Amino acid sequence: MPTIEELEAQERQLVLPRFTHEDAWALGSLLVELARVRNAPVAIDIRRGPQQLFHAALPGSSADNDAWIDRKRRVVERYASSSYLVGARFRAKGTTFEESSRLDPDQYAAHGGSFPLTVEGTGVIGTVTVSGLPQLEDHAMVVEALQHFKSTL
Repeated sequence: MPTIEELEAQERQLVLPRFTHEDAWALGSLLVELARVRNAPVAIDIRRGPQQLFHAALPGSSADNDAWIDRKRRVVERYASSSYLVGARFRAKGTTFEESSRLDPDQYAAHGGSFPLTVEGTGVIGTVTVSGLPQLEDHAMVVEALQHFKSTL
């Protein structure tokens, strides 16, 4: 399991120079390809602000994955950090997000898989989220895709 320092470093390293509608398509398509190669039953969501720019549901995913996407995405929107990092910070304090955040667990989930889309000079402008695997694997798939995507910009 990555440390809080490693998770924070991922966020610093994955700041993008830009993020357009075309970039959302490219990143989403990359995630779909990663999921297909791995036979991963995931749903994928990319948003800029409130606008959904990309969504895909692969075989084996369900509407439950879309509900998880919404809950994880809300955590990123509220804390401006990955949903996995938010959960890890609560665990490091000897508690859980559900016990200590005072947020409705039907609306918020600090489980891995949602990551902030951060643009240089602007800050967090959106989210990219994967749901369908164990939370660390959801998180790792998003990070892997963002690392590859950023290297192509």
